[in-house]
Amino acid sequence: MTWEELENKCRACQGCELHKTRTNVVFGCGNREADLMFVGEAPGESEDLSGVPFVGRAGKLFDKYLEAVDIPRESVYIANILKCRPPKNRDPLPAEEDVCIDYLREQVRLIRPKLIVCLGRIAAMRLIKPDYRITKEHGVWITRGAFEITAVYHPSLLLRDPRRKEEMLVDMKTVKAKLDALSGT
Repeated sequence: MTWEELENKCRACQGCELHKTRTNVVFGCGNREADLMFVGEAPGESEDLSGVPFVGRAGKLFDKYLEAVDIPRESVYIANILKCRPPKNRDPLPAEEDVCIDYLREQVRLIRPKLIVCLGRIAAMRLIKPDYRITKEHGVWITRGAFEITAVYHPSLLLRDPRRKEEMLVDMKTVKAKLDALSGT
């Protein structure tokens, strides 16, 4: 499947009830040849309005972390498990994830990243393991097929609990170190 075919299929999706309330499909954005891919859980209100992932308050905080560790946003690919916003930003339902997960799998197949970073526990529970505990396991890398994967705190959590910001910075420095090791810098 090509990028255009995948995006068109995703935009036409009516596989769950979320298509009825979305403003935009939030497909993903960034470098389609990235070594590093970030995956969140679902779009929020700002993302639904713009069609771009991580552009609201949490996205602006995420950008600050990328800048702090010298990872240009345009050098990575950013997506979510769900491509449509759940009402009132509630957690995605497993049935909704099941409908959307193949879009994400196809994005991963097309990009072939070497590193995947889950943003938050919900993405980690879907992509790493169902009983993932973000407070205990964030920043721990595992190998899954051809790539390494980890999870960090979701930026929206950091807005609610600023005490975790330093842990996030440490994790993002580890992400940067892994990325640099890939390119030998």
